[in-house]
Amino acid sequence: MSIWRVLLCIFCPPLAVIGKGCGSILIVFLLWLCGWVPGVIAALVILNNPKN
Repeated sequence: MSIWRVLLCIFCPPLAVIGKGCGSILIVFLLWLCGWVPGVIAALVILNNPKN
């Protein structure tokens, strides 16, 4: 994961997971609407998943 992805996770989490599929974008977007911190955490978890 590059530093640019991490910065994108911090500033706009849905854009950071755009390459991971529609489901990931939707989940991160909904969490981001609930609060900034849950969206950032979800984006970082999805990007750090070793299986993808």
